[in-house]
Amino acid sequence: MIQIKTDAEIAKMREAGLVVGRTLEVLRSAVRPGIRTRDLDAIAGEQIRSAGATPSFYGYHGFPATICTSVNDEIVHGIPGDRVLKEGDVISIDCGAIVDGWHGDAAITVPVGDASPELLELLRVTEESLWRGFAAATLGGRLTDISHAVEYYVQSQGDYGIVEEYVGHGIGTEMHQPPNVPNYGKPGRGPKLQKGLALAVEPMITLRNPANRTLADDWTVVTRDGSPAAHFEHTFTITDYGPWVLTALDGGAERLASLGVRTPARA
Repeated sequence: MIQIKTDAEIAKMREAGLVVGRTLEVLRSAVRPGIRTRDLDAIAGEQIRSAGATPSFYGYHGFPATICTSVNDEIVHGIPGDRVLKEGDVISIDCGAIVDGWHGDAAITVPVGDASPELLELLRVTEESLWRGFAAATLGGRLTDISHAVEYYVQSQGDYGIVEEYVGHGIGTEMHQPPNVPNYGKPGRGPKLQKGLALAVEPMITLRNPANRTLADDWTVVTRDGSPAAHFEHTFTITDYGPWVLTALDGGAERLASLGVRTPARA
């Protein structure tokens, strides 16, 4: 069943989203050569709990950490540990928090020190595709309008790979709910986009071949050819006044305005 939220429930999700958004900004500032991924995890745990929220990921199906840290060829679900970040790496940080039973979920990919122009462009394309997906979301539209917008933008920018096995999802009282939100597909298909529907959209894009495998830890997903990957994610909902990005600190106003999309006045 697709969960449709009331305005009050969406407001709780906004609280959770702000915890996630603020935590990711702290983590973005903490990324540097020489830091261990477990150090980032400790920072995230402190930030989330000090805000009165609960980490979504810790213990989820046995996941042993507060955040996912996926470095270079790791696409998603990397487990924080003793790995030391090096100059030129890129790291995806995926974070979730719960406030009064309601979830927020978002991810960023950050360069470590000075990354190559090729990697920085991969990050730019992946993040921009996420916002193009939001820009395509309108009340009465269909879920794959988002999917198509993501795919169309990525393909317009070069020969990048779109990971198909891992997709976005509905979100609310559980972190993962129906419906799935692929990052590819024809528009005009799937559930109708309606007020009170909350979705986590998360393109995962590779520099080359998107073929992937899961490591022996049963969590970390890596590219088969060793090429780097990027991952960006936000939780959003659609209001009478346009998309509201619940995990963006400004509600997505700046990025969506740059695409000519009206957003709610509230942040």
